[in-house]
Amino acid sequence: MLPFLVYGQKIPPHKSGWQGKFEQLGTLLPTPNKYRTAAGTPGPAYWQQKAGYRIAVTLNEEEQTISGRETVTLFNHSPQTLHYLWLQLDQNVRQPGGPAWQTDPSSLSKKLEAQELMGITGEYFYEGGITIEEVTDTLGRALNYTINNTMMRVELPIPLSPGGHASIEVAWHYKVYDRLVVEGRGGYEYFPDDDNYIFTIAQWYPRLAVYDDVEGWQNKQFLGQGEFALNFADFDVQITVPADHLVAASGELLNADEVLTPAQLARLVQARQDTLNPVIIVSEKEARKKEKVKSKKSKTWHFKATNVRDFVFASSRKFIWDAMAVPLATTRPLAMSFYPKEGNPLWEKESTRAVANALRTYSRHTFDYPYPVAISIHTAEQGMEYPMICFNGGRPGKTGRYS
Repeated sequence: MLPFLVYGQKIPPHKSGWQGKFEQLGTLLPTPNKYRTAAGTPGPAYWQQKAGYRIAVTLNEEEQTISGRETVTLFNHSPQTLHYLWLQLDQNVRQPGGPAWQTDPSSLSKKLEAQELMGITGEYFYEGGITIEEVTDTLGRALNYTINNTMMRVELPIPLSPGGHASIEVAWHYKVYDRLVVEGRGGYEYFPDDDNYIFTIAQWYPRLAVYDDVEGWQNKQFLGQGEFALNFADFDVQITVPADHLVAASGELLNADEVLTPAQLARLVQARQDTLNPVIIVSEKEARKKEKVKSKKSKTWHFKATNVRDFVFASSRKFIWDAMAVPLATTRPLAMSFYPKEGNPLWEKESTRAVANALRTYSRHTFDYPYPVAISIHTAEQGMEYPMICFNGGRPGKTGRYS
């Protein structure tokens, strides 16, 4: 009988972290508890914080600045008493000499556009970062706060008990950047041919950081890449812009009768009824006319958004605007597009129809789209999604051709 040789496989000592695609994950997953089950579903004592924002913001087109004041409220659903709040100051990622610059792993590509080279060499000077003017309670009394790059800690004068809520007020301003030179999710695009701008404003207000049962406060630094969780929140936002601008935002417009002309208002009413084809609310001809004469007055657009994680907006006098209703089983959202003449003929032909088709398709396979609007904003070389609104690229050539 032939002897059998048994070879034992040498098992390397266990190391924390991912060791390969065949490694079992049992030791890496968190232990189930009353907040989270082993299946990953919420446990019987699961909780999640809720936030509220009341914001008044002004866009200064001539100086390309954002200035605002907000009341931030945290509803403490956790079982812990909180002695301070953490807020995200995303715009500080662009502070000269900040950690984002020091940790940027990017390298030069073989081909660089002139604007990109300006950003690398410093020929394009941008005074980045957010300026916090004051932090107070709702009675105007100053609160102690500490800014650590992209995070701000605010000390609460009275500890926030479980089940309670606390509000603070923050005033701030910052310089909006040319996003074709300085990379980022917000900023402006400048059109030298007609001396106008499209502003796509994201990560623009001090945002309450998440506090949960896994990590406590999520207060890691924002380095320009990746994304952070945000609290579900209700937003009441008033946006003051030049009077001839159109504004699109994460939310439902509350004062259309104050900011739209009677003709535009009538077209918007028609769009809410039309389910077959987009209705032009502001035409290309009307947008071209506004490009030539810039208003020195201002208007304030008022939006409200319920149970969303973030709020962004876009503003320009260049915008063409169309919309159509999308009847679903339980909701009837309004699909809309805002785009400059440079986006035509593609955007007028396809954009809002594509939004409507996405709403119908995903609602059929998942659940009905729960929000009142779904908006596509046309921008160059940008693609980013937010509650109720997306910034989308895809611009035809100067002759209008596309493929």
